[in-house]
Amino acid sequence: MARFANIHEYDQNLAGAGLKIGVVMARFNLDICEGLLSACVAELKRLGLHDGDIRIATVPGALEIPLVLQTFANSGQFDALVALGAVIRGETYHFEVVSNDACRAVMEVQLDAGIPIANGILTCEDDDQALARMAQKGADCAQAAVEMANLQKALAE
Repeated sequence: MARFANIHEYDQNLAGAGLKIGVVMARFNLDICEGLLSACVAELKRLGLHDGDIRIATVPGALEIPLVLQTFANSGQFDALVALGAVIRGETYHFEVVSNDACRAVMEVQLDAGIPIANGILTCEDDDQALARMAQKGADCAQAAVEMANLQKALAE
C-alpha cells in the first residue's frame, strides 16, 4: 500500500510459499521453548511453508544458538532463520550474561551473514511471564522471518 505518490515503497509480504526457513531452538526451559516452536511452525505453515521448507535444530541453551544460526546462514540453504529460547532470571548475574551475549551474537550472525534472523529468545523475570509470551512470540518470529526474507529478495531485484 503506497502512502506517497511517485515514491516506491516496499509492502509487507507474508507469503511463505517457496521460502526455506531454519529454526534453532534451545532445550533449556524446554516447556517454554517447545511452546515457542509449536507456535512458530504453525504460523510458518499458515503462511504457506511446507514441512520440507522448514529445518529445525535444537541446542542445549541460548548461548549455543548463534553458532548453529551461523552454520545455517553459511550453508546458503535458507532465506531466513529463527532463534527460539527462554532465559529466565535467577538469583545470579548469569541471566544478564546469557541474555546479553546470546542476543548480541544473534545480531552479529544476521549482519555478518546478511540473512534475516527473527530473534525469539525470551528474556523474562519468571516462568509465568515466559508462558504468557511464548505463543505470540513464536508466531511473531515466523511472520518476521517470512516478511524479512521477502523484503531482502525484493531489495535484491
